[in-house]
Amino acid sequence: MTDRIVFACSCEKTMPLDEAAIAPACGGTLRTADQLCGLELDRFRDAAASGAPVTVSCTLQAPLFEEVAAELGADQRIAYVNIRENAGWSADARRAGPKMAGLLAAAAEPPPQATMVSLESEGVALVYGRDESAVEAARRLADHLDVTVLLARPGEVAPPLRYEFPIFRGVIRNAKGRLGAFELKVDDYAQPAPSSRDHLVFGAPRDGATSHCDLILDLSGQTPLFPAHEVRAGYLRADPRDPAAVERVVAEASHLVGTFDKPRYVDLDAGICAHSRSRITGCTRCLDVCPTGAISPAGESVAIDPYVCAGCGNCASVCPTGAAGYALPPADALMRRVRALLLAYRAAGGEQPVVLFHDGDHGEPLIHALARYGEGLPAEVLPVEVNEITQIGPEQFAALFAYGAVGAHVLTRARPRHDLDSLLRGIALANTLALAQGYGGPEGTLPVSIISADDPDHLAEALASAERGAPAPDPATFMPFGGKRETFRFALRQMHAVAPAPVAFVPLEPGAPFGGLEFRTEACTLCLACVGACPTQALSDNQDRPQLTFKEDLCVQCGLCAATCPENVISLKPQIDFDAWAAPRRAVKEEEPFECVVCAKPFGTRSTIERVIEKLHGRHWMFAGAEGERRIRILKMCDDCRVEAALNEEFDPHSAPQRPPTRTTEDYLRERSAPAMEAPLNGALSPSGGTGPALPDPPRS
Repeated sequence: MTDRIVFACSCEKTMPLDEAAIAPACGGTLRTADQLCGLELDRFRDAAASGAPVTVSCTLQAPLFEEVAAELGADQRIAYVNIRENAGWSADARRAGPKMAGLLAAAAEPPPQATMVSLESEGVALVYGRDESAVEAARRLADHLDVTVLLARPGEVAPPLRYEFPIFRGVIRNAKGRLGAFELKVDDYAQPAPSSRDHLVFGAPRDGATSHCDLILDLSGQTPLFPAHEVRAGYLRADPRDPAAVERVVAEASHLVGTFDKPRYVDLDAGICAHSRSRITGCTRCLDVCPTGAISPAGESVAIDPYVCAGCGNCASVCPTGAAGYALPPADALMRRVRALLLAYRAAGGEQPVVLFHDGDHGEPLIHALARYGEGLPAEVLPVEVNEITQIGPEQFAALFAYGAVGAHVLTRARPRHDLDSLLRGIALANTLALAQGYGGPEGTLPVSIISADDPDHLAEALASAERGAPAPDPATFMPFGGKRETFRFALRQMHAVAPAPVAFVPLEPGAPFGGLEFRTEACTLCLACVGACPTQALSDNQDRPQLTFKEDLCVQCGLCAATCPENVISLKPQIDFDAWAAPRRAVKEEEPFECVVCAKPFGTRSTIERVIEKLHGRHWMFAGAEGERRIRILKMCDDCRVEAALNEEFDPHSAPQRPPTRTTEDYLRERSAPAMEAPLNGALSPSGGTGPALPDPPRS
């Protein structure tokens, strides 16, 4: 219990409040109400003035409560949660007390504090079209924006009565940028002739023209200029054959002038990025899944353009090291909210909890419609709203199973706004881990699934028919803190510790973020190039002796070690071995050091020095004979003694074998013609046609 004051309002007695279940687990002192936004508003005012943090179980009247709290300077101490559509308005309302307790407790978790980036737009707009519809849209925007029209292969377009804005012909070859900073390359660029009479006549075209603008209104009806164009700030697109769509984008474009703030959705820690080492490419997971092209290689790491990033979270969900971390909220903050939800639900007597992840744009209206016009959510289905469903990674599923959930669903659109490949991979990994540890349902039912629904009835049917898995007999209560990788490892350990049927070893599919390494130690020379390439220190050396060690739970399967190894003795082995995770670092290979024959200082490894000597001794002129033996001895010295010996020894610089003479073009031409000149001439025809004595050999040079 804390000093938090928790208001649970029955919304004019339209839903029952199980005080006996809610009060002990809601995360504060429970106060019930029937009309907190009306007749009982003074009760909220008194609570806000008390200085204590307050949770209000209503989002419908949040603007009213925010106004009252702002008057009292308490707006930063108020949290809001919807228990009406999420729990109370349901056919299972009588059993929804534990769910209400969980929702109220989770609302007390601090909201994420995202940093912002600013986009500046001065209203320089390009209307890209193909006919009079583009000109008409520009005419309507001319009073608000600095407009230019670009027509792609236009037909007969009537010339305007007055050139209130420039009109050009051209085809956009490529485009890059975002609101306030677009750059376009235009081919077939031409200006109209002032003498155009019944239609615009353009002059001689040229390619490679460059244009800069703040926003683009695309009415060309062609392929979008950007991938995931719906979320590209400043790029508005509509089918010119749809007047309503054109009307919407024209109205939206007229307001895109000024300074606009957007969240920095993803934080990047370049120091632990596993993209590249020494110009060898390793992990490319984030580059492969980014729908907007906001991620690009930047040396040994990647760079994320926060102005282009649309916040889908795909990169954060697939990043094996946690270098790319979602910020709304971070992985550990979302995990703490799920923890508060499930722990309070269980403390209030709830059983068989199922978590439903959803976003605010699609999932929240669908849940509200189901509550208002249908039977509402089942009592054991606990909704968790996230910024984007694609931000959810396998670490979240591992944590909720450890906390006692029996299943999880992700609510998506029937036609998703973002590519779901990364989410599907995370769900597949979560199901593999859950089934291996005994969390699956009957006959191997998958405990994690996607529900694609645009209709509340379809959502209700999917929830009713979903199978449930097996709960943890003694659920965990750990508090997650740290980056994604740390919380993922800890959640997996806890999931394994409380599993219904724990196993120590789980094989995984290629591309999984965990695994071991297989070494052909007989061919390893302990060059330790793999240690320098490893971004997570899963591989390390020993400062005191030639040794290579490996810690399996730190390996992210980026492949940099295998790509860097000059002997090709390393291969990836995707798996989770909990025994190896619990064990200390294991020595993969170690050798006795080779000691200097002069000062006895250890340097290098014995096998490496002996291999070098074996390859050179008697096989190279420098290491043959008595003088070669002296040179072999220098190879057995440390770097300091070797320099001193090389300076003091008097090696004969003329002992090398004679090099063959340099051959020129004339030598090759002479050899080519020599056979014809040296052919026997006995019996050859004389100039007179008879036979005569043989001619003497020509002189040789």
